[in-house]
Amino acid sequence: MGKKKRKQDRKKEAAAALALKQRKRYCFFCKENIDEIDYKNAKVLRKFVSDKGKIRPKRSSGNCVQHQRKVAIAVKRARELALLPYYKR
Repeated sequence: MGKKKRKQDRKKEAAAALALKQRKRYCFFCKENIDEIDYKNAKVLRKFVSDKGKIRPKRSSGNCVQHQRKVAIAVKRARELALLPYYKR
């Protein structure tokens, strides 16, 4: 019985530590009241692209669903016009 209780205690402590590390990220575009995401504004789009050129996921960028879709479309258009890279080594 003692081992089982200690194991449960460790799980609770690990869950509490994880909850403290993560904090709620808020959508940049909702916070700034930006409705249109312009593909020509590469400076803003670089925040949502990793150093290797991949589009950051919603959970790490903090965008809401609607703005994440618009960001993805804008990044793809900017890549077509060579404003953003497809891939960096």
